[in-house]
Amino acid sequence: MSENNIFQVIPTNFFVPLGSPSRIVYWECICKLFSVMNHQLSFGVERDILADELQYYFEQTNAAQIMEEEFSEADSRGKANGILRRLEFYGWIEIETDKSYVQRVNFKEYAVRIIKTLLEIADGKQIEYQGYIYTVYSLVRSKTDNPGIVLMQIMENTDLLITGLKNLNSSIKHYIDDLTKHKTVAEIMEALFNDYITNVVDKAYHRLLTSDNVSKFRPEIIERLESKSRSHSYMKKAAAEIASLQEISEEEAKEIVYQNLHEVIEAFRSMDDILNEINQKNTQYQRAAINRAKFLLTGNEDIRGQLKEILLGISEKLNEGAMDLGSIYEIDFLENLARMYTCSFLDESSLYSPAAGKKEFTPKAIVHSKPDDIRQQEKLQKMMEKLQKILTPEKMNQYVIDQMGGQKKMLATEFPLETVDDFVKIIYIRLYGQRKNMEYTVKILKEREVKGFAFKDFEIRRK
Repeated sequence: MSENNIFQVIPTNFFVPLGSPSRIVYWECICKLFSVMNHQLSFGVERDILADELQYYFEQTNAAQIMEEEFSEADSRGKANGILRRLEFYGWIEIETDKSYVQRVNFKEYAVRIIKTLLEIADGKQIEYQGYIYTVYSLVRSKTDNPGIVLMQIMENTDLLITGLKNLNSSIKHYIDDLTKHKTVAEIMEALFNDYITNVVDKAYHRLLTSDNVSKFRPEIIERLESKSRSHSYMKKAAAEIASLQEISEEEAKEIVYQNLHEVIEAFRSMDDILNEINQKNTQYQRAAINRAKFLLTGNEDIRGQLKEILLGISEKLNEGAMDLGSIYEIDFLENLARMYTCSFLDESSLYSPAAGKKEFTPKAIVHSKPDDIRQQEKLQKMMEKLQKILTPEKMNQYVIDQMGGQKKMLATEFPLETVDDFVKIIYIRLYGQRKNMEYTVKILKEREVKGFAFKDFEIRRK
């Protein structure tokens, strides 16, 4: 539907209830009406039944308060009837009178689709990528007498799949941007483990790498679609069917068939670009979260540690005073933090810079010197120590196995927690526990505090 005629179908004031001060009341009433109508054979329900349902809602002590003057003095029944009139006025419902002079209420067709979408958003429903991929895979392999309808279904499911992947890509970027809002280690860990891993990794990203992996289905999908594009009988039959459905000429329909086949093939061929970007952003988010947590956990007396404390102190003052970055110079303690000034009796114009004369360049012989073995060994040792500190999945897998010994399962709080490095290892154990090639799995439990570290405990179990 083009943007020019969308308001010929949806009234211009359709979203006014959801943008008004009483939007919570309107939305809860819409949900109750939709729930009642959804259990009927059709969306038509007697007006009195719906008025009774809304009246009961307004009589509840926890009902949201409506903030419009029209309802200020009305009783629960009056508010119920008023809501129905408003929803009819704004184009959400229509009220008809049947042959028995009974008024029946129906949701508008477009309202039903919008309500379902809003409910999915409110419930945090995730896209089932496997459903779209497997549907396309099944349709391209099926033998049917309606190739035109099947092709449109293939096109629709491919579009839904690509849209879902782009939304997943955008949602990871949203999580990366939100990292800067978290000021404590607890907030960062909450965002990483209880929000990001639960809602993104477990529900979508992990399945894209395993059960929903496009690579399992893509070669055959592309091969069969290319075969169809070379088949004269398929092209003729599909074009004839689409021409009949859309009431266009067969030549125009044939162009649509070619275009749809080409778009689906190209979508599956270029899908790796989106998947690679999703993979990069997932790695970027997890690395950024861990590095930010390690930064906040580090408190040394060296220059890095002192700079960190200064920056955190400035950030706290800005947040306490609800100040913007431009007001940083209003913070009192900054005046005595550092002082820079120019000397009044000596400045840059007082210094004489003599002109350098030209000198003859005499090259010196290059002396081949043997590297210092001791210094070389020291650098090599430092490099090896640095590499040893990198917590790779293989190292963390072996660390877990070593700590568990012969046990089948252990709690994270039973692992060593004496230093910050021990706590960082617990973070990586939880993080890498999502990977299928690890020899253990994790199960989240209740929050606990051990030796000054507070986090949600989790069970570590051998596979």
